[in-house]
Amino acid sequence: MPTRRDCLKYSGAAIGGGLLAGCTGTSSSESSPEQDGKANTSSETVTQDGTEQSTPADESYTVTIEPAGKVTFDSVPETWVAENASWADMGVALGMKKPSAVVLTGEYRTWHYEDIPGLSASKDDMVSLWQDGISKERFLEIDAGVHFIDPNYMINLIPNWDRSDVEKMVESVAPFCGNTSFSTYGWHEDYPYYDLYEATEKVAQVFKRTERYQALKTLHDDFISRVQDRLPPESERPEIALLSPASTNPEKFYPYRLGETTAYKHWHDLGVSDALAGTNIQSFTSDRGSIDYEPLLEIDPEVLMFYTDKHWTRSDFRDTYLSFLQGHDTASQLTAVQNGDVYPAGGMYQGPIINLSKTERAAKQLFSDEFDRNEALYDRQRIADIRNGDL
Repeated sequence: MPTRRDCLKYSGAAIGGGLLAGCTGTSSSESSPEQDGKANTSSETVTQDGTEQSTPADESYTVTIEPAGKVTFDSVPETWVAENASWADMGVALGMKKPSAVVLTGEYRTWHYEDIPGLSASKDDMVSLWQDGISKERFLEIDAGVHFIDPNYMINLIPNWDRSDVEKMVESVAPFCGNTSFSTYGWHEDYPYYDLYEATEKVAQVFKRTERYQALKTLHDDFISRVQDRLPPESERPEIALLSPASTNPEKFYPYRLGETTAYKHWHDLGVSDALAGTNIQSFTSDRGSIDYEPLLEIDPEVLMFYTDKHWTRSDFRDTYLSFLQGHDTASQLTAVQNGDVYPAGGMYQGPIINLSKTERAAKQLFSDEFDRNEALYDRQRIADIRNGDL
């Protein structure tokens, strides 16, 4: 039975259970996984702010993304929804307007865009999907052309959603073709996690902006190479403890282990290690546990990095968190506190632009003898040019 959205055919199968929806037929002309997003290339009409949609091609094109499988589009989606700031930032880095919605707008740290020419940090028109749960009606109201959301994320983590709900939403609105890659989950064991640029390439294929993706990847690779050339030897790089303080006057913390997913990419690129390695402290994402100062004193990390729920300037952060720790009977005994090596870590989500920003900030925090606080380590204008299609 044809769907309301006749222009889209969805032929994906979710791992663990046949997520089949939309128009299930596919033609013999579908591209192979190696050709995804490259066949039937359309021209682009670009406005001054770089946010104009690509001109749709006459023929359909197919993108393969796990766990959805093959997703076939007859035109480039004009509106979109992202699971989190990682996927949102991928589309924005490719020159798209910000998504119509993300699960939590508060976790989309758009302050990273403030120094990119022509890119606004505003989220005024963006919908937060999570409002005491996520309603099906909200998806229908937004009426997006594609959802960069892992279907298994909806089924396993969102209350009152099951596989049939996802199938119905695909039939009624648009496909779910994301992959939850910022953290690890048991339900994700049967299909791969994408790294940041693997995921960005999928978004580029959906929006037919693979040339912009290649330019972003080149900018990123050059940036990482230049930064790494200036890093001290590995033996001189610090061990960091990633913690989320329970309050601005913290007596307990939610610990995070330095994992392999996209949330930790910049730490790996800078060659730092996990101060909690070799302990029995689990990541908050695994057991929702917390720790107090006793185990921190035993470990005595060289550097404390704090995940917080807002953007902190350097001075505000020090006046709030560091001042409290320095005046605390126990916390003041920590080496990191005595040396002033306590810094904001930002959020966990990152796409291409946010990753560049977070890597630059972390490099200056951890290696201040090498990287000047006012030094620009990547070219903001080049990002703007790529977004505008000036390749």
